[in-house]
Amino acid sequence: MADRPHFCPEDAMHDDLGPLTVHRRKGDEPLTAVGQPVGTLGGFWSWACSDLASNTMRGVLAEYIVATAIGAAEGTRTEWDSVDIRTPDGTRVEVKSSAYLQSWAQGKLSEITFNIAPALGWDGQTGASSTEALRNSDVYVFCVLHHLDKRTLDPLDLDQWTFHVLATRVLDERCERQKTISLASLLRLGPLQTDFAGLAKSVAVCTAG
Repeated sequence: MADRPHFCPEDAMHDDLGPLTVHRRKGDEPLTAVGQPVGTLGGFWSWACSDLASNTMRGVLAEYIVATAIGAAEGTRTEWDSVDIRTPDGTRVEVKSSAYLQSWAQGKLSEITFNIAPALGWDGQTGASSTEALRNSDVYVFCVLHHLDKRTLDPLDLDQWTFHVLATRVLDERCERQKTISLASLLRLGPLQTDFAGLAKSVAVCTAG
């Protein structure tokens, strides 16, 4: 095989380094090598994303569940946006998830805690970060995968989830610089507790006041 020419980044054109346009994919797109298919995007998804109980994938799934409930699941997820979900009417939603059961072997059930730390916002369109740590959303949705039996755990079964919805201003007033919160402490703040069917209404109520 002939040696391939060495690619030098400095030789590339830098006329447009703005945000990448990401199109929603279907899963049947091929992985190719020398123009020949060697796998599919769906195969990669199955390989990388099947463990829905892992902290990372459970969090992403929780975002999708909430986005589906509130009519904001069109398009694609923006990984490093300053908030997790933006609804068509401009509501900014932060999603946090926690679970009693984990993928690994456990000596006991995990405690339910959530990260609520203010953070520096980042603008994916400009690449610029804010200089002040804030909670950038209008509302938080705390998602608890409450199921307690590993043999029947299924994060895709939305009846195994409970959702607690709280206006961000309540966190700012009551937990100003606090970084984490337990479920017991969260419940003392009076969030709206709901199942999937009531999630959209609960978000609307918390953002209307």
